[in-house]
Amino acid sequence: MMIAEITSKAGRNRRRKRIGRGPGSGHGKTSTRGHKGERSRTGTRGQMLREGGQMLFFRRIPKRGFSNFRFRREFQVVNVGALQKVFEDGARINAAVLAEAGLIRNATDPVKVLGTGEISKKLDVAVTCFSTSAAMKITRAGGQIKSLG
Repeated sequence: MMIAEITSKAGRNRRRKRIGRGPGSGHGKTSTRGHKGERSRTGTRGQMLREGGQMLFFRRIPKRGFSNFRFRREFQVVNVGALQKVFEDGARINAAVLAEAGLIRNATDPVKVLGTGEISKKLDVAVTCFSTSAAMKITRAGGQIKSLG
C-alpha cells in the first residue's frame, strides 16, 4: 500500500484540534496551555531573542565583512526568447509595454534583458540594461537596443 492510496476514511486528513470547547473535546479547561505562567496568559508572544540572562547570540558573535544589502539593485528579467514569442516583427518595446504584455510585474522597477533563447525578429528594445549575449542577439537579428540605466 502506498501513502497516496490511503483514503480520508482511513485518516489521511487529520482533523483540526478544537481548543477551548469544553471537557468533552479533550482540550477544555486550560485549552492545552497548562497551569499559570507567562505562556498561559493572553497577549504574550515570548521574546524570540532572550536567552535567560546569557549574552544574546547576535551580540556575542563578532561582526565582520561587508553586506551589499542596502545598495543592491534588483532587476526584473526578461529573456530574448520571451520577446520572440510575444512581440511582432518591428515592435517598439519598453518597460510599460513589457508590463502590459505580462512579462514583468510593474513598469517602474529596472528591467534587464537576458540572452536565453533565440530571436529572429527585428525589435527596438529600450530598457534599463542588457546582458552581453542579449545585446548581440538583438542587434544580429537587425533590431536596436537602448540602455536607459
